[in-house]
Amino acid sequence: MITFIIALVMGGIIGWLASMVMGRDASMGIFANVIVGCIGSMLGGWLFSFFTGGTQNLRDAPFNPVTLAVAFGGAVVLLGIVNLIKRGKIR
Repeated sequence: MITFIIALVMGGIIGWLASMVMGRDASMGIFANVIVGCIGSMLGGWLFSFFTGGTQNLRDAPFNPVTLAVAFGGAVVLLGIVNLIKRGKIR
């Protein structure tokens, strides 16, 4: 149970950092940051495993630097896709 809570907190931080990088920080709340961080983590883990064959899971290793980088990259990709759909441009 505690790993789930840690994953949510880390997902929120990662989602917040990704929203700042992508210029969406003002339009997102804390709940959206957690959602973007967690879904972005899953997307990043899937992309990482697709290209390298390894696995990185925010719930299993929340403080591993590689896991955090993969989760952050997935959150940025997710926000880029959302921006492309909503605004017609990535940033």
